[in-house]
Amino acid sequence: MKIAVCVKQVPEGTSLRIDPASKRLDRSGEGALNHFDANAVEEALRLKEKSGDAEVVVVSLGPAGAADALRKALAMGADRALLVSDDAAAGSDLVATSRALAAALEREGADLVLFGQQASDSDGAVLWAAVADRLRRPLVSQAAELTVNGESLRAKRQTEFGYDVIDAPLPAVIAVSDAINEPRYPSLKGIMGAKKKPQETVSLGDLGVDASQVGEAGSKTTVAALTDPPARADSRRIEDDGNAAEQIVEFLAEKRLV
Repeated sequence: MKIAVCVKQVPEGTSLRIDPASKRLDRSGEGALNHFDANAVEEALRLKEKSGDAEVVVVSLGPAGAADALRKALAMGADRALLVSDDAAAGSDLVATSRALAAALEREGADLVLFGQQASDSDGAVLWAAVADRLRRPLVSQAAELTVNGESLRAKRQTEFGYDVIDAPLPAVIAVSDAINEPRYPSLKGIMGAKKKPQETVSLGDLGVDASQVGEAGSKTTVAALTDPPARADSRRIEDDGNAAEQIVEFLAEKRLV
């Protein structure tokens, strides 16, 4: 069985900045593996350990520097990495990104494609659905448990009212919840071994994807403008010295809110 895990390099840390010139997320700083994708990598490795003969390949779309994020997945235990890197892909939205990833996944012919539940930089949480649609494969999202039996799988998904238990044939696309597991930390042996594992970089042309179908030209969403947040409205700091409630009522009365 071949398991492909789609991962993304995201800006490291919690502070995100939009470039006012390009109206895109500023990715000039340090990058890291999207932590939601680490759950997908971990689940792929657990399935491999159970089956004994599976191959785990991590797939990503991004600049050359995104290879650093792929190396962490390799250090965790993935077998090889495939990076789709092409200048024409810069500025791709979820629709354009799904086209490039779907082409890469068709090339791989994986039995199971795993995604994390979302990316920590864009919080889109729809890329896996777009890829599944392009591949014409069944999709299960927010999987909190996953088992594979021969030619089918069973996923358990938590809902507001309990759990859904969903059976689907392979090949399939699964977006795992961050509650499905606790990702392992790469060992020193794994980090050193990652340097020797196959890491392939391909262009859009290698995948037969026309440049007009990705990047800004192939995207269906645009950013019209960027503006600063509105100035903070009139406020008052109240220290509780025993009569805070009265001060709050007085403030609301001044604003004619009570």
